[in-house]
This record gives sequence, structure tokens and C-alpha cells, in this order.
Amino acid sequence: MFERTRGGVRPTPRAEDLARSVQSGLALIEAGLASEKTFDPSRSSAELRIHLTDIGEARFIPPLMREMRRVAPGIKLTTRSWPQQEIGNALDSGDIHLAIGFLPELTTSAHAKLLTDRYVVLVRAGHSAAVQAKLTQRKMQSLDWIAVRSHTQTLQMLQAANLDGKIKLTTSTFLALPAIVKNTDLAVLMPQAIAREFTPASRFRLLETELPSNDFTVSVHWSRRQGHTPLVQWGRSVLLGLLRSG
Repeated sequence: MFERTRGGVRPTPRAEDLARSVQSGLALIEAGLASEKTFDPSRSSAELRIHLTDIGEARFIPPLMREMRRVAPGIKLTTRSWPQQEIGNALDSGDIHLAIGFLPELTTSAHAKLLTDRYVVLVRAGHSAAVQAKLTQRKMQSLDWIAVRSHTQTLQMLQAANLDGKIKLTTSTFLALPAIVKNTDLAVLMPQAIAREFTPASRFRLLETELPSNDFTVSVHWSRRQGHTPLVQWGRSVLLGLLRSG
């Protein structure tokens, strides 16, 4: 690592390159430690980036924004729905800081449970199936269905029940469902907590099903590589404090 010269001994070029790399690494570590000491959410103007579907935005953003306005008014929040196969890499790269949802395919991240929910069938109050408390799979075969492209789990459940041939409408998001369901005989499989928010409640009926795996868990996920960063730690702590149940 050293070479002799007329003036004595000096580091080789390789050793000098290595020293510069070590110094850069130490500088990054020192900067990280300094940011951990100085990060103050009440004064920060950072951007917190979260993966959420449209249905997740409707459910989680209102309480999160109220809390951020109270304790971190300068922090900006950006949400985006990433393809499930890209979420892990996006977390590791820092493109997003957190991911919220039912994400059983995301096996590389750390995660913590936020809440549990279940899937139900939503129909209009005057629908012929509305008199039943629970739909058998045979009865489900007689219905026409809406599939929501942004919520892949419900689409997979319909396909597993051999109902994909009964899908008459595919929408990009859940946003139009109240108006569609109220004015048609179409049924939709969706999370119970969101379905209960549709108004007026008297216009809808929520029906249980015999489908397996009706219950599901919503978790907050973060990168093991990025999990020590102050913004990720803070955002995770806020979400768990606001939303965790059970």
C-alpha cells in the first residue's frame, strides 16, 4: 500500500483512492448521525413519500394530514400507487419512505401491523341479493361484478372463485363506485371499512361471503436499509400512533 521514493515512503495511488473512499463513507455516517440529532419535525420542510392506493388515501390521509398540521406543518406529503413488484426497490432506493397496505408479496421489507379489515360485497339496497345476510359461492355466480384495477387482491379473489367471467365492468379506482352501485345491479367486493363510508348508507347493503381469506391485515412497510433515517422513523411512529389497532 506504500511505495518508496527518493524522499522516503508515500501511499500508492490505490491506497490514496481507498483513503478517499473511507473518508467519504465516514462523512456520510457523520452526516447521518448529525441529521438524527438535528431532525426536528416541527421545523422540517422535508417531503415524506408514501405508497398508497386510492382507497388507502381515502382512509389514511385525512387523519395523517390533521396530525402533520399539528406537529409538523412544514413537512410535505406525497402519495403514489406503485406497482406491487416495484415497491421493495422503491423503498430501498428512497424513492418512497413508507408503503401502507395489504402487501403479502412484499417480503423483503420490515413492517408493523396497523389494523385488520375484511372483504364484503356491496350492492344497492334494492338489489335482489340484498335480502341475504351472507352470499354463497353459488349465489355469487348469479351476480354481475365490478372489478377495480388498482386493488389487485379483490380481482384475484374474484378470479379464484371463478367469477372473472361475470365481471361486467372494470374501473381504475374505487372513486366512482358509490354512484355506479346505487344505479345498477352490479356488485363489488371491497374492504368493509371503506364500504361503510359510502353515503347515504340507506342506499347500500353490505353482505358477507363464503370466500376464503376474507380477513386481511394492513401494515406499514419500510426498507431495512433506510429504516434508521430520521424521516422514516418519524413517519412510521406517527402512523403507528394514529392508526394501530389490535
